[in-house]
Amino acid sequence: MSLRTRLLLAIGVIALAALAIADVVTYSALQSFLYQRVDQQLTGVHGAYERAINQGVTIPCFGGPNQVLPRGPGDGHRPDGGPSNAFQSQAVQIRTASGALVGGTGCPAYVNGVPFTPLITGPITRFATTADGSQAAFFDAESSQHDGPTFRVRASTVANGDILIIAQPLGDTESTLHHLLFVEWVVTAGAVIVALLGGLWLVRIGLRPLRDMEVAAESIAAGNLTERVPGENDRTEVGRLARTLNVMLSRIESAFSARVASEQRLRESDARLRRFVGDASHELRTPIAAISAYAELFGRGASDQKEDLERLMLGIISETGRMEHLVADLLLLARLDEGRPMEMQSVDVVALCAEAVQTAQTVGPAWPVTFTATRPVEVTGDATSLRQVIDNLLGNVRAHTPEGTSTRVSVDGDVTGVVIEVSDDGPGMTDDEVAKVFERFYRSDPSRSRLKGGAGLGLSIVSAIVAAHGGTVTAASRPGEGTTFTVRLPVVALPTTPPRP
Repeated sequence: MSLRTRLLLAIGVIALAALAIADVVTYSALQSFLYQRVDQQLTGVHGAYERAINQGVTIPCFGGPNQVLPRGPGDGHRPDGGPSNAFQSQAVQIRTASGALVGGTGCPAYVNGVPFTPLITGPITRFATTADGSQAAFFDAESSQHDGPTFRVRASTVANGDILIIAQPLGDTESTLHHLLFVEWVVTAGAVIVALLGGLWLVRIGLRPLRDMEVAAESIAAGNLTERVPGENDRTEVGRLARTLNVMLSRIESAFSARVASEQRLRESDARLRRFVGDASHELRTPIAAISAYAELFGRGASDQKEDLERLMLGIISETGRMEHLVADLLLLARLDEGRPMEMQSVDVVALCAEAVQTAQTVGPAWPVTFTATRPVEVTGDATSLRQVIDNLLGNVRAHTPEGTSTRVSVDGDVTGVVIEVSDDGPGMTDDEVAKVFERFYRSDPSRSRLKGGAGLGLSIVSAIVAAHGGTVTAASRPGEGTTFTVRLPVVALPTTPPRP
């Protein structure tokens, strides 16, 4: 059974119960009021009858189709002092204490011209003291005739010990109560129908946020983790539930995004590892093959001739040196990837760059280098590693630009960091080459020729060392406009000495 059906049933049951209680209370209250009014009417007329009985006067019966109304000292008035009627509305009897009828059959009450008398078959014992001090009893009695009305009976004792019976038919009272009961049934049925229709409308409005939640949940189940449950700003129970669900969904989305990002990083790392192993194998295969070839030549008798032996040894030494340099670079990158601690100390960046420029001018005089610095700058870092950064950048110029290419090295710094720029006026690079220039084993020549340049690890080492110092390195280049490498490192302190000329 759905929640909507249960709510409607609850509304219907509650409305029906409330209306039934109201109907019972209303019916009982009206019944009590009408019976009290009849009792008051019976009490109001018993005095005249009781006085007549005490005086020995026979109670006259009046009414009937051919009966003439009696005339007495009271100008034709009834014993109760009211005007005479063509039909008597109350039955009057005198009975003994044992319940036997005294004086014939008594006076009947006429209902629509038909006489009826109450059916009293036994002694009357339920007497109580009234307000005037007399003993009286009120009770209901059936009619002695078939299909007769129900009577409201007042029985009271008179002076001679007999019992005065005054009974009034309850036809009008019962008709009123029956009409009230019919009205109550109609009103109750209509009210229940209205309550169900109104409850259906209210339930639909109240359950609308839940339907919106259902739609959002279906969207989330379909894979849309950015979907959120509406109504979280409502200050209701549903609003608090929506708020809690949205917090949970945000955390699930964050966890799922982190998992996806982690899986993506793992895939990229695995791809880099595979590429790295393949490139390293490719780079090591050439010197190993060369050494193997030299050894084969040596075994074929090249050692018998001095010139061939000298050429073989020089080739083996060259290829061994290349292998040693490549392995050293690979070990350095491995240590940087593992995050091994460096020997951090205060390093004078200006002096470091000046030494690197002087060495570059000595090693490659065909590539002129100029150096400028605005002020002395110190950083916290490993001096050997930072020197390798400058050496690799200057060596990259010598490896990939023609002779005569000018290089400019500048150092500038402020309270936020130090900036080292190495720029040249060489042939430059395309945007695609700039995007891949810091990748390991990347070289701009598709044939991977070794006529110029190394294994393609120099700039990768630069990027790894700078990242280990908390800095960044970027490249900017255009074909025919040269290339500029910019290194940014955090500053420890600015010296107070005046800047060098």
